[in-house]
Amino acid sequence: MIASTSHISIDGDRLLDRIDQLSRIGADPRGGVTREAWGDADVEARDLVARWMAAADLRPTVDPAANLVGRSPGHGDRWLATGSHLDTVVQAGPLDGTYGVLAALEVASSLHDAGHHMQHGLLVAAFANEEGARGTSGMTGSYACVGHTEEAPPDEVDDAGVTVGERILAAGGDPDRLREARWDPDAIDAFVELHIEQGPVLHANGTSIGVVSAITGRQALDLSITGVANHAGTTPMDLRHDALAAAADVVLAVESLPGPGSVRVATCGHLLVGPNVRNVVPGRVEMGIELRDEDPETLAAGTRRLIERIDAVAARRGVAMDRRLGQMVPPVTSDPRIVDAARAVCERTGTSWELLPSGAGHDAQVIGRMLAVGMIFVPSIGGISHSPRERTDAHHLVAGAEVLLRTLLELDEVLSATVPPSSVGDPGFR
Repeated sequence: MIASTSHISIDGDRLLDRIDQLSRIGADPRGGVTREAWGDADVEARDLVARWMAAADLRPTVDPAANLVGRSPGHGDRWLATGSHLDTVVQAGPLDGTYGVLAALEVASSLHDAGHHMQHGLLVAAFANEEGARGTSGMTGSYACVGHTEEAPPDEVDDAGVTVGERILAAGGDPDRLREARWDPDAIDAFVELHIEQGPVLHANGTSIGVVSAITGRQALDLSITGVANHAGTTPMDLRHDALAAAADVVLAVESLPGPGSVRVATCGHLLVGPNVRNVVPGRVEMGIELRDEDPETLAAGTRRLIERIDAVAARRGVAMDRRLGQMVPPVTSDPRIVDAARAVCERTGTSWELLPSGAGHDAQVIGRMLAVGMIFVPSIGGISHSPRERTDAHHLVAGAEVLLRTLLELDEVLSATVPPSSVGDPGFR
């Protein structure tokens, strides 16, 4: 089958033009692109991609979680899935998530242009709220697809005081029917997500393609520190219960946590200080912390170690610390069949590649709870992402889409030969 599909190729100009068109939707006057999930710009981008899906005979649907899903049946009753997300952080670049959706669409468009149907049906998804808009949990759409809506619940309230359910409803979904968004794992053989690396490794090494070995796990921890607000001029240093000084100790404890035998990275990226007045000893601090690692046991041990350090700071500083474990996204190992398929494609086409883990979380990580998953990376120039300066060379964007196409064709052949026929025939979309 692979030889007979050698004439099928990505239309690079079409892919790059679509990336450019999407970058104009939500263009932020301060720089970059802002398409927070379920907002007007996000819905506008989703509707444009839906029109492109229809032109590729992908039969687009918006499911109850406000995911955009397109599917094109194959000769058999099994499915291969691919895609990513269209929402962004504030002042993002043009590629994070968007590239994976548009490359998946380009695969479908190229197959359609060639009049080729795989044995598997092709399913292309643009998941809703991967980024965690307005302080929400994130990955809402992919959690709905695996039936774990409790991990991104519709009654969660965002920073603007609006529930996730209200956001979903305004974007064309139905929060009362989220269970209907669940995919049928017995019908889908694999999910492959193409993405920019969002890190510096491929660009630094001059490598065109990253084949992802595993996707990092992430443990969030929220911390409220309560000290005693008091006059900064009259309160002696040895009688203070300074919440911000305690927070500084915690920040340093977080920074020093990674190392041999511990988590890969640890970050404190969120601080709110009260009363936040120059001449008042800070009495309260809210902190947001996260730990990441590819090994679940290492992640759990690192969390326990950090909690011990936090408790020691509280005792030494004479402050109270209310700690709450937040969202935990387990690490996921890539399915070896997908890794082997992507690697074989790169070697057959003479495309440079290397095996590396993903330091960022992705929808594939959630989908991996239910399906065989894998990821393909292309370089990020300078390792920059979540920034208006996010860029990837055009030839790498086209090469990545080509590798995605060939990987799906390879999996179509391999999995059609190894997976017994199913009578299901429908991946679960309504």
